Amino acid sequence: MEKKWVSTGLILVIIAIILGAFGAHGLKGLTSDEDILAAFDTATKYQFFQGLGFLVIPFITTRFAIPGKAVFFLLLIGTIFFSGSIYGLTYSKIHAGGSLSKIFGPVTPIGGLLMILGWTVLLIQVIRSKK
Repeated sequence: MEKKWVSTGLILVIIAIILGAFGAHGLKGLTSDEDILAAFDTATKYQFFQGLGFLVIPFITTRFAIPGKAVFFLLLIGTIFFSGSIYGLTYSKIHAGGSLSKIFGPVTPIGGLLMILGWTVLLIQVIRSKK
């Protein structure tokens, strides 16, 4: 279980760093729209911090002897939906005239909600633990 958490966290962090570098350098060559650049930056930051969370959670679940399966899926799907939809919106605005906004737009808040739920479930599990 810990290997899955750590591997996922490292993958999220690595991809966030790569995409962050692209956003800071390559994306500016494709658009000068500050809103698009800021949204992309937000996506990479959230992905990066979620990745760091994945690295810490195994220690929490082990320390408090709590299950992490639901938290794992809530956080992973939430991160993919949140950051992934923002990446998709960025692509859509630059290359497709924003035509994919109806698809990606509603996914972002769902991803955010899933991340909030994942962290809340973890908090409740820690509070309820006997340790």
